[in-house]
Amino acid sequence: MDALFLSRLQFAAATMFHFIFVPLTLGLSILVAVMETKYVTSGNETYKKMAKFWGKLFLINFALGVVTGITLEFQFGTNWSRYSAYVGDIFGSLLAIEATVAFFLESTFIAVWVFGWDKLSPKMHCAAIWIVAIASNLSGLWILLANGFMQNPVGYTLQNGRAELANFLDVITNPFGWMQFFHVIPASLIVAGFFIMGISAWHLLRGSHTDFFQKSMRVGIYAALIFSLFTAFEGHMHGNEVAQVQPAKLAAMEAHWETTDYAPMYLLQIPDVKNEENLIEAFPIPGLLSLLAFNDPSATVQGLKDFPKDQRPPVMLTFLSFRAMVGLGTLFIVLAGLAWLVRNRLTDYPMLLKALVWTIPLPYLAHQFGWIVAEVGRQPWVVYGLMRTSEGVSPAVTTTQVGFSLAALVGMYLLLGAADIFLLFKYARKGPQ
Repeated sequence: MDALFLSRLQFAAATMFHFIFVPLTLGLSILVAVMETKYVTSGNETYKKMAKFWGKLFLINFALGVVTGITLEFQFGTNWSRYSAYVGDIFGSLLAIEATVAFFLESTFIAVWVFGWDKLSPKMHCAAIWIVAIASNLSGLWILLANGFMQNPVGYTLQNGRAELANFLDVITNPFGWMQFFHVIPASLIVAGFFIMGISAWHLLRGSHTDFFQKSMRVGIYAALIFSLFTAFEGHMHGNEVAQVQPAKLAAMEAHWETTDYAPMYLLQIPDVKNEENLIEAFPIPGLLSLLAFNDPSATVQGLKDFPKDQRPPVMLTFLSFRAMVGLGTLFIVLAGLAWLVRNRLTDYPMLLKALVWTIPLPYLAHQFGWIVAEVGRQPWVVYGLMRTSEGVSPAVTTTQVGFSLAALVGMYLLLGAADIFLLFKYARKGPQ
């Protein structure tokens, strides 16, 4: 193992662990704001209790999530200095806006919301949580636009051996970045929806605070169902964008080796990367891959063999991650749909309630698989088509240094993860005060 591999492993570990906290923060902030809005408009005290209870879990997740994100910023300078020098003019400006506008707005008003229950009018207090929710998701937007530049570089010019900002409007209207935003935010609402559904189901199975958790369950059901359907639809549009901008990623996602028109999709595939073929191709649906990629069943889809081997992403990991993400997304639609159908008599279906409890981790996994597809599928490029990942690593960093910092990082994250699980479990079990 060299410094490049360990640096990639370290950044992947930090990103994936940080992203355990991000989706719940983004999604739950919106749903807590919805609950408090219901309280303000209806005067029903149960919704106030709901906002406080779920808001407490949101705050735990938010606080620990902030800590886990700090290390990512440092790694751009310590492990990826060449990358930072190459795209800092563009990437840095987007992250600076995220930090100085969205994050500080979010941090300020979260304090107003926490300490303002008895000091502000209900409408002003409700406005505070909406500002937190909007700022949180704006923070996500700026970060995804920065990642969108890495996926589809636009608005730049190459000067003095680096990418320099030429058109800021092109950067912030990058369609790839916006596609990611409209995929990640609804997916975060799925995480929050199933989080609420799972905890509510746990309490309903025990008959505790029945009215409170039935109302909470409804919020979770509607969020999970609506945004599971929306994410599936947007995922198709996102796939169209990937087909246009990153055809090698699309080919890896589908283990598609030969360029062909009327490209089929196989319901069962097992790739054989070494021999550049699939061991099994069963149950083909003619033209479906062409239709999904280009909205035309006769369209030509490039195969992996069209790309040099050193420009192909890791096929097996990308392929399996994509299949897992899509499979889990389908499961979410089914479960949320079933819960919606029996929403008025959920206690009559204990098996469904138990399934919802065990489903809590699955949307998190779907998020992780999605990011593996996005980031591993972009390889070998750190900035697609411009800079290879191997060219972005810091020249002075040593294998020993990265290995030591990786071990320390993993140790710290294990402690933070254990603290998060303990606190969420503790306060979720207690129920509303």
